[in-house]
Amino acid sequence: MNLRFVEAFYWAVTLKSVTRAAEKLYVTQSALSSRIAALEAELGVLLLDRRDKQFRLTTAGARFQHHAERLLNLQRDIKSEFGSDAVRPMSLRLGVIESVLHSWLIPWLQALRREHPQLELALSVETTPVLVDQMRRGAVDLVMAALPADGDGVRTRALAPMPMVFVGQAPRHARKRWTVPMLAEQEELLTFQRGSQPHVALLDLCRQQGVLAPRVHTISSISAMVQLVEEGFGVATLPQAAVQRLAERLPLQVLRCSVPLTPLPIHLSWRDDPGASAAGNVVDAVLAMSAQPASKLSAAATAHRKIR
Repeated sequence: MNLRFVEAFYWAVTLKSVTRAAEKLYVTQSALSSRIAALEAELGVLLLDRRDKQFRLTTAGARFQHHAERLLNLQRDIKSEFGSDAVRPMSLRLGVIESVLHSWLIPWLQALRREHPQLELALSVETTPVLVDQMRRGAVDLVMAALPADGDGVRTRALAPMPMVFVGQAPRHARKRWTVPMLAEQEELLTFQRGSQPHVALLDLCRQQGVLAPRVHTISSISAMVQLVEEGFGVATLPQAAVQRLAERLPLQVLRCSVPLTPLPIHLSWRDDPGASAAGNVVDAVLAMSAQPASKLSAAATAHRKIR
């Protein structure tokens, strides 16, 4: 039995779409359909109900689904036990929000590349809603976003939340301590896109502090927010770890506020692919890196830049 055909069937079922399965496996839709048809011919049964455009399994298909997963898991175990010690290429489709990119992603990717020199990375930096949708469609292997993704075959873990801080221009915001009403009265407030966790948290904090109509600008790009702060446009809410890295080369100042901002939740979502042995190691590496203190991550990033 050709395990490529089994893999084609498994991903079509997992993603509930032949089209999405073809994208996942980097083959054409017709090629993937041919693989499933060949598997059906070998088994002598129909696995997919093709009577209409709805994706449905036949009774035999539902039964074979469990066997397909077992076969792919067995393939992974055999490769792990009897495979050679030679360095194997790793292909990783990774999706992250900008807060992760500007915080600890780069040091982690450098460590991952040292372990897997032949790493082939496809990195997507998007907003949380876009990344969650990509995970559901099977367009990425791992996602780090402010919300967990859901769906068949998708697993999630909550990572350490990121402390958020108010950030201003260093020469302009030299005051030692600020209050939320003071910031709202004197400054334009910059935060992430409308409806995001930082946006909602900032509005809630303003209401709690008696600021009923703050001037809040929503911006999806950390780079854009930083440039606006540099030009004295206002004060931004940003992840502390990102600010520590950026402040090494930019005139940014963390503003001490009487009331802290709500931390930004970060969730790791990934597909539990029975045919891949690397996913578990990658997930473990993400969990280990995200749990490190922000100061250590910043030091690692600084050391990396000096080496370069």
